[in-house]
Formats: sequence, C-alpha cells, structure tokens
Amino acid sequence: MVSKNQTAKTISLASYGIKNAKVKYQLSSQELHNETIAKGQGTEANSGALAVNTGEFTGRSPKDRFIVKDDITRDRVWWGNINLPFPTQMFDALYDKVTAYLSEKEVYVRDSYACADDDYRLNIRVITEYPWCNMFAFNMFLRPTEAELDSFDPEWLIVNAPGFVADPAVDGTRQHNFAILNFTKKIALIGGTGYTGEIKKGIFSALNFILPVYKNTMPMHCSANVGDDGETAIFFGLSGTGKTTLSADPNRKLIGDDEHGWTEENTIFNFEGGCYAKVINLSEENEPDIYHAIKPGAILENVVMDAKGEVDFADTSITQNTRVSYPIYHIDNIQVPSIGHNPKNIFFLTADAFGVLPPISKLTPGQAAYHFISGYTAKVAGTEEGINEPTPNFSACFGAPFMPLHPTEYGEMLSKKMKNAGVNVWLINTGWTGGPYGVGSRMKLRYTRAMITAALNGELKNVAYELHPIFGLKVPQSCPNVPSEVLNPKETWKNKKAYDIQAKELAASFKENFKKFEEFANDEILTGAPIG
Repeated sequence: MVSKNQTAKTISLASYGIKNAKVKYQLSSQELHNETIAKGQGTEANSGALAVNTGEFTGRSPKDRFIVKDDITRDRVWWGNINLPFPTQMFDALYDKVTAYLSEKEVYVRDSYACADDDYRLNIRVITEYPWCNMFAFNMFLRPTEAELDSFDPEWLIVNAPGFVADPAVDGTRQHNFAILNFTKKIALIGGTGYTGEIKKGIFSALNFILPVYKNTMPMHCSANVGDDGETAIFFGLSGTGKTTLSADPNRKLIGDDEHGWTEENTIFNFEGGCYAKVINLSEENEPDIYHAIKPGAILENVVMDAKGEVDFADTSITQNTRVSYPIYHIDNIQVPSIGHNPKNIFFLTADAFGVLPPISKLTPGQAAYHFISGYTAKVAGTEEGINEPTPNFSACFGAPFMPLHPTEYGEMLSKKMKNAGVNVWLINTGWTGGPYGVGSRMKLRYTRAMITAALNGELKNVAYELHPIFGLKVPQSCPNVPSEVLNPKETWKNKKAYDIQAKELAASFKENFKKFEEFANDEILTGAPIG
C-alpha cells in the first residue's frame, strides 16, 4: 500500500512529451474512487464498489489493435488478421498527438509491475486520463512497496487517453480508437476507448512476446491454483468458459485468474495483481468468491443498477460483457506470493454450445497440442450481432488476439513442458448437455467442479475409459459425485442420430480450422485431430 507521504509525491511527465499537466501520482484506490464520483464518471453500488460505464466500447476491439513493425518485430511477429502492423513514423506522430492532448490536463500516474516472480518482473508506468482507469491499473497490476517506489525505474509505459479521438485518414488507424504496442520504445498507446481491458491486455500481449523470445518462458492465457500438496493446476479457456470461476476453489489457493508464465524450472507465476471477471448472471450461490470480492476497491463495468445501487447481474442491456475488477487480495484463499510449483494437471475449458463434447476427457500429448492450438469454444445466440445460432469459435492457444508469435511456437513449448513435467491434460466441456443451445441445458457447475476435483485427487486414474467414436477422446465411465449418464454426451440426447450428425459437423469444423496450421505441425500434433 502507499503511504500519505508517497501519495503526496508528484513527478514530471515532460520527458514523455506531456507538458504542464497536473499530475496526481500514486493515489490510493479510495482516492481514485472518490475522484471518479466527484467528476461524475461513476457511481457507488450498495456493495461499496465503484460502478462505471466504459462508453462506446464495452469490450476489446481486435481490429484496432496494432504492433509497430520494426527491426525487433519484423521477422518474429506472426503478421496477419490478428497482429496488424503499424508504421514507426505514424506511431511517433500519433504518440505526439496523444501527449499533446494530455498536456495541460489533470492526469493520473501509477507505478506498478507485472510478473510475481522477481526474475521476470516488468516495471510499468501507467498514465491515464481518467481516475477510474488508474484505479483499474491499481487493481490489475502488482503493487510496489514504498521502498520499491523510492527507486522505481519503469521499463514499459502505458499511455491511456479514452477521450482522444484519432483521425484515421491522418493517423493510420482503422477508426478513431486504437491500442498500439511499440516493442522498441516499450510503449502501449491506447486512445479512443474507455474499455479498461485494453490496459491489461496490452501488457499481456507484450509479455507474450518478451517471455518466449528473451526468457525461454511460456506465457499462458490461463488461471492457476495450488493444493495443500503443493501441486499446481492450470486452467486454459476463452472468455465465458469458467476460467475465473473454476480456479477460485475454496479448497485450493488461487495463484491468479487470467495470465501466467511457466518457467524452465517448472515455476508458474502470475502476471497480475488482480482479477477481471465477467459478472453476467453472477450469483452468490454459484460464484461466492467473485460475488464477495465486489466491495470497496472493486470496479464494476457496464452493469445496470437501480436507484438504491442494487446491481441486476442478469441485465445485459448495456452489454453481455459486464465485468468486475478487484485486487487479488479481495479473494480470501490466495497464494502469497502468486507463484506455484510442480504443475500436475492442465484443464482446457470449452463451452461447447453444440452439446457434443464430453464433460471431461483425458488427452494424449498429441491431442493436447492439437486442442491447445485449436483453442475451441462456441459463441451462442445473442452474444454478438448477427449470431442467431451456435457458432464454432477457434482462438489459437486460447488467446489468439494476444499472441504475437505463431501459435505453433507456443504449442511446441507447451508440449515440451507437459512431457518434462509429466502433467495430465483434460478437456472440460462447461457448455451444453442434452442437446445444443436452445434445446439442452448448461452443464451444472457442481458436476464440473466434481470432475475437476476427481482429476486433481487422482480418482480418475483407475476408472474405465471409453474412446469417443468421433473425437477419439478418452472418456471416463464413472466419476465421484457425477451421474454416469452425464459423462457420455450422446446418452443425454433424446435423438441419438441428431447427436452423431452434430458431432461430425463440429469435428469437421475442427479439421477445417486446423488446415492453416498443418504445414507447421509435427506428426504427433496431427494425430490429435478428430478421428470421425
């Protein structure tokens, strides 16, 4: 935490091109909460949390994320629809415009860092236009001690200006908002969007390049926790698959909920100092840890509240992507520091809206690499404009928008680490059972927790397994505290023929998606494809 002395300290931003600004340095969470309300930029929920509306953008804008193409990135980044190049000269010109925009203004500055393992620590200075964006940085990045702040030397800079509007014709952007990484200058430049997720994902994307290229460490879009036995579990999954929910296990200590590194020494370390969880349909019964983390110091984004500050978590009239950010210490059962060892189980989470994947299956090394590179989940009706029925969604490495390198580079790193550490890899379907979305129902959370617990406790080692006829996955035939009929997805469907048709269609989608990776994949990975 920061003392009153430290709070009163100020710094000059002239070296960054921001002139004559009124700098508010290292304000406490409560001070930033109060400033947000005083400026009319937020309100207080009855829980004591700050509630803000991020404006036009309530989620990331992947088509407006760029990487400066220069000597460092030119031959290493996987350029294409995900990693969009941005010219150095245009970055410099746009940066000058943003810093001129922030000059003479009141701005908020925070020094923080990423990576809980000191050997990988990345010092970050965050300059924000709005107080609640700075509070988000307080929540999500790791917080230096007072002594560390006295000698703090920032390596990376984040400049966040939601009120700045770019001119695409002049500035080289696609539209008026942008998020640009410059690896040579070590700057993340964000403008035109108030969605705070761009702040954390900017640094995550940077580390996804820095760690494998310079540190031989695998970056992962995953959550992680550790048991009393010291064994670490890793949970990969796209948004909405249950990564945050399932890693917040009352019987295990949380390492982190979204971004981690896996070192050569088999250490798992959290990048962050907080959690950024979806709150759509949040309930105390189903997700008690997240529910109770919503208190003073937390930031609710784009939720709907009544006049008394009561949040309606089912109301998605602003967005489906309602969120809360909070410092990790809002969770009671956490690992301090946020580091784990001895990874023994990896879970790939998918919300299969077609209802055909087993709720739990054990993967071979080849299947693990194949499913990791595929990064499958499904979008359901209503989550995006134009989606009226379930749609396959493949995001390489369960985080393609944040991965600057080719997916097979991360896949090969994972495969190597899996073998060296002797981990078990499980595919978990948190999606639909008894039929597709609109017919079947979402897998009960208590069943998913029971399956994961059984895997962690070694209770699935000696049970009988059956090979799925279409996906070739090993499916356990029994599991403690889970009805046996739930384990076989076909048995939950009334129309068995319809199940086979749907399963073969999804398998074909996997194969079609993987065609773009085939020339880069080795034989072992290729054997992980569906067999039907």
